[in-house]
Amino acid sequence: MTRHFLKASVLSACVLACTSVGTFAAGPAVEIEKVQWPFSGIRGQFDKAQLQRGFQVYKEVCAACHGLNRVYFRNLTQPGGPEFPEEAVKTLAAEWPNQITDGPNDEGAMFERPARLTDPIRGPYKNEKEARSVQNGAYPPDLSLITKARSVERHAHWTVHPFLMLGDIAKGYQEGGADYMHALLTGYVDAPADVTVGEGMYYNKAFPGHQLAMPSPLADGAVTYQDGTPETVENYSRDVTAFLSWAADPAHDQRKRIGWQVLLYLLVTTVLLYLGKKRIWANVKH
Repeated sequence: MTRHFLKASVLSACVLACTSVGTFAAGPAVEIEKVQWPFSGIRGQFDKAQLQRGFQVYKEVCAACHGLNRVYFRNLTQPGGPEFPEEAVKTLAAEWPNQITDGPNDEGAMFERPARLTDPIRGPYKNEKEARSVQNGAYPPDLSLITKARSVERHAHWTVHPFLMLGDIAKGYQEGGADYMHALLTGYVDAPADVTVGEGMYYNKAFPGHQLAMPSPLADGAVTYQDGTPETVENYSRDVTAFLSWAADPAHDQRKRIGWQVLLYLLVTTVLLYLGKKRIWANVKH
């Protein structure tokens, strides 16, 4: 009886797996192109200049709706990130339009004050209800972990997925969220003739379902770069996506450096242990 039950369970799992694959495959497959980022792969590192441009795009475009509640102003000065001068970030925090609610004061009342280095980078809204009321019911998500919360989808047959996963592990592929964000920001196109876009919605070829409430946030020439980088949607998207990838993983560069050091340490330790074993047990009969 147990054997028959086990067979039935395995068969049911296979049927469900095949049904799920068929369900996803029924809609139009959205293929997200892999981008070669400076931080791609097992040895990639963030490009400081790109992170600085990306923060500029965030500040001048994205901050109008989205916050970075898990990123603090002081993080913008730390190694491995944009590495802005501390005095410049202090000034930036003090002039940030979204002030910090603090208190209570001596009279027991809460009050508003300018941000400091130790404060998070707040969005423009006090809470979700205020955001939805301003955005016609849509809720602009916090962008602190957005590249970790999103990723690309694979539309291959389920039997192929283990091999795709092994390939990603071998290449150190961790940029699925960045690839998706870049595709989303550059994916606004005119809707096909046979598609009706809902009221207040916008067509995006990379978004699941292809309709979302956020209009295209980027346009050529919208942000003025100081380093001569061409001011195009493509560059804006790459830069702000790189910045958001750093925001979601600020220890990225240090983690990879330590990882290589740990691997070297383990390799040397393995060789020493092997040589020690050979010497200790050389004259012992087995």
